[in-house]
Amino acid sequence: MAAAAAISAPPRPPRLALPLHPSHTSSAAPPPMRALPILRGRLRRLTTAVHAVKQDAAVWTPAPVSAVGAATADGSIFHVAVDLSDAADLADSYTSPGQYLQIRVPSGGGEELKPAFMAVASPPGAGARFEFLVKSVPGTTAERLCGLRDGDVVELGAVMGKGFPLERITPADAAQTVLIFAAGTGISTIRSLVEFGFGANERADVRLYYGARSLNTMAYQDRFKNWESAGLKVIPVLSQPDDSWKGERGYAQHAFLRAKNIVNPSSTGAVLCGQRQMQEVRTFVVSGSL
Repeated sequence: MAAAAAISAPPRPPRLALPLHPSHTSSAAPPPMRALPILRGRLRRLTTAVHAVKQDAAVWTPAPVSAVGAATADGSIFHVAVDLSDAADLADSYTSPGQYLQIRVPSGGGEELKPAFMAVASPPGAGARFEFLVKSVPGTTAERLCGLRDGDVVELGAVMGKGFPLERITPADAAQTVLIFAAGTGISTIRSLVEFGFGANERADVRLYYGARSLNTMAYQDRFKNWESAGLKVIPVLSQPDDSWKGERGYAQHAFLRAKNIVNPSSTGAVLCGQRQMQEVRTFVVSGSL
């Protein structure tokens, strides 16, 4: 088995892809990890717990919000951008797609909320600005972030994680097929990966299966054309579409399993960012039962 990129979501940021989102569990037993080199965005719950314990000793960098706006038609997910013009060291420490950090919103005398883990959605090297994709959840820091205005100040922790191990699908010949799976806000890390660049145009087949309830809950639709011009085929998969939808239905991983069109599993990489159940894709690729 050649390069695979199994990125699960980060610890409770956008259910970030390096374990992150919910769904049905797969009955298939996962194969040995050595059989499938997968791109793992090495975020783990244990790491999250350790950093939570050390939270009080962490260094927090204040930075102003430069933009907040709806990222989906239904207004359940927001774009939040933070200006790092006065925090160059923090901006420079972000070097690999899939990295994440903690964000907290000063209470101003109100209730203190736990910091939120957020994956950086903008690619490394994009300038003195971090962008995030945030789902508003009542009673959380995420909800406060979505309600901020330009100029409001947030506090950012250090950039964490090693990000996606892109060396496992480099050079392009090592993984001529790259399968990317994302659900919900897990698409934030995929955006950072795609816009950072990993030679999609140099590969034979690069597909993104992007799962959401409906088009109204799907972010980054305005970026699809640019992504496709860079060599990525975007396949939206809706779990609760209306009757007019003619595309894929159900879950992202199941849309792929229905297609089963992999030319050479030994030169196939997989990037998983969302539901745990996406791991069944790895099982099928490794076993060769496609």
